[in-house]
Amino acid sequence: MGLVVENEAGGCEISELKQAEGTIKESDVRHKGLTEIPNLSEENEVDDTEVNVSKKKGDGGILKDLMKTAGIAKVREALGDYLKALKTVKPHLQGTGCKDSHCCLHMTELFDTAAEQLHSIFTVKDLVQKYSKSPAVLEAEKGGNFQMFDGSITGEYIELKLFSMEFPLFSVNKKIVMKWRSRNWPEEHYARVALNFVPTTGQTELQLDCKGVPVCKEENMKFCWQKQHFEEMKGLLQLTTLND
Repeated sequence: MGLVVENEAGGCEISELKQAEGTIKESDVRHKGLTEIPNLSEENEVDDTEVNVSKKKGDGGILKDLMKTAGIAKVREALGDYLKALKTVKPHLQGTGCKDSHCCLHMTELFDTAAEQLHSIFTVKDLVQKYSKSPAVLEAEKGGNFQMFDGSITGEYIELKLFSMEFPLFSVNKKIVMKWRSRNWPEEHYARVALNFVPTTGQTELQLDCKGVPVCKEENMKFCWQKQHFEEMKGLLQLTTLND
């Protein structure tokens, strides 16, 4: 992001979305902290976008105060430009009728965890709430409904093949299929999201196939899966491993 905030006490630089560093004047010690935006979405106005600031233990509280005031204002200013860009329909799509034009997405991501552990992040309410950092409602059964990100994402489990701990040899390539919609999509429009969990040596490959995404929401859908789902899930899995 490359954002810099300063005052008479010191300065901070936000080099990327989650990382911030700063120094107090008359000191060469660099203090590290985190900036998190749990509800980043084109459907939220920039003033409603939550920005959380934290720092590692030790001195530097004055820099945290700076980030909570001028820093958050700078981040929201940058987010305003980004969210505006997300809401702008690409020129080659103008006149095509976004509501009637749909596309397919295919994404793959490797996770350093067992397939059943990754599978549970999509079906266990507590884990969904931890990685999304927001309330969730899950009925993890065929035909069950779900809400994620405080209702920004809603849908239904169409197919849900659970892992069997009793018969692990029959627990490969399990799948979750969902009806999926974002709050700002055309009314009653759902995409079909299929997740395949493919075990590899020491890892799991998650294969995502999505059909029926409104064309003008394609880039936002990719961004949300990469940043709000995959990266946050990896952070949760890493934290779980450290606490074991």
